[in-house]
Amino acid sequence: MTAITSGRRNRGYIGQDKVMFSGQGTRVVVRLLDWIAGHALTPQKIPAHQRTGRRGEEDAYFYLRKQGYVMVARNFRSPRRRGEIDLIGWHHDVLCFVEVKTRTTRDVKPAELAVDYDKQRELRLVAREYLRLLTDSPQYRFDIFSVYYDRDEPQFELFQNAFPVA
Repeated sequence: MTAITSGRRNRGYIGQDKVMFSGQGTRVVVRLLDWIAGHALTPQKIPAHQRTGRRGEEDAYFYLRKQGYVMVARNFRSPRRRGEIDLIGWHHDVLCFVEVKTRTTRDVKPAELAVDYDKQRELRLVAREYLRLLTDSPQYRFDIFSVYYDRDEPQFELFQNAFPVA
């Protein structure tokens, strides 16, 4: 696209509308690939709670990107530790390890309370493995992202710095 500003031509300029389209296009492609994989690649049925969890992680990923997070990893696992980190991304100059919790109802305990002491310990250990892969030691934090599908539109709650790093 070529844009004309102040009488000069700037090649390679991407307008705000193109950036938004890019994110929407990515979301469509990801959902299409998930649909194809669900219908063509898996002979057994995926349990409903796992489908809900995947959908919550996907919605959290796109929501956080809109909030300015730069995502660098999804579903990070370490061969040396048990567990996984759902999303890893930069928010300004802080590396964020994000645990996504998805619920279809608010009738049970809040989603963020499912990240108890044992889960926090597990996340810290896996995060330490990820940090070993980096050349620098950045400032980092743990966020919890709750997704609720109990209404027409999903409801999001982000708890930044949800628990201590040590």
